Amino acid sequence: MMQIHEIEAIKSILATPKKITIVPHRNPDGDAMGSTLGLYHILKQLQHDVVVIAPNEFPDFLAWLPESEKVLIFERSFDTCKAILEKSELIFTLDFNALHRTGDQMENALKTLTVPSVMIDHHQAPDGYATYTFSDTAYGSTCEMVYDFIHQLSLENLINKTVATCLYTGIVTDSGSFRFPKTTSATHKCVADLIEKGINNSEIHNLLFDNSSYNRLLLLGKALQNLKMLPEYKTTYITLTQDELNEFGHQKGDTEGIVNYGLSIKGIDFTAIFIEHKEEGIIKISFRSQGDFDVNQFARNHFNGGGHINAAGGKSFSNLDETIQQFIAILATEKK
Repeated sequence: MMQIHEIEAIKSILATPKKITIVPHRNPDGDAMGSTLGLYHILKQLQHDVVVIAPNEFPDFLAWLPESEKVLIFERSFDTCKAILEKSELIFTLDFNALHRTGDQMENALKTLTVPSVMIDHHQAPDGYATYTFSDTAYGSTCEMVYDFIHQLSLENLINKTVATCLYTGIVTDSGSFRFPKTTSATHKCVADLIEKGINNSEIHNLLFDNSSYNRLLLLGKALQNLKMLPEYKTTYITLTQDELNEFGHQKGDTEGIVNYGLSIKGIDFTAIFIEHKEEGIIKISFRSQGDFDVNQFARNHFNGGGHINAAGGKSFSNLDETIQQFIAILATEKK
């Protein structure tokens, strides 16, 4: 929970209408978009002037979220977004805890601001940039934290069907549909309350998971064909080249969740996906683990990344083949 004096300070800021900006991380996922829009719909009811600014485009499978069409994209309308940030009287940063997670351009814009800011996040090792910080790795999602934050502000009567729809989306996606270890009894109580607000939970699942394009399924098939197994390290990995992405008309969000397939094999406790991004000159990497193998530390130590114990991301500036060789060499020393 957030400190009482911090909650009181935020309550007094919110007591009169303010210009408020809410920011998710770059490449926003269901939890980032669900938490920012959920909070947006609460603050709008309090007559604040609220804008959500995402660093870059969010995936199509989240475009049905209520009022997601009003989200501004920093990289698309740089001057407009910068002006809004500079006029803000309060900034919320949700689902990330280091400003570089918004990308270079937006990080520079955020760094220059002197207004109060609130961080709500569940990743490890937060930076100290925020005026008020709610950081707790025990939570499975930022949306569940926002739900508790709303209760701490005594604003739970404002959780309507719209807010509940946004928060449920982030809880479902970040919990792997309630199967990851940080799904607690508190998570299920929160979700029960959101369902009581009238959300259509089965429809939300359909919109999130049964909304693929034909090409996306073909890309998944290609990824699974590329799956390699290293049984001596209880590890699997998947690769996707830029040519393979192009062949299947890759859209933002198409590779979301593919990494999890590598963990579904009996006896495997660690998996990774390596995705080539020619334009950025990097290999984007996602790591997943089961049990106590800490992929956050693995990503931080070797691949310029981080995240959670069982889910993390990173990147490599070498080419795909060199990155895979490096990965296998690290496994040989770290995961005997």
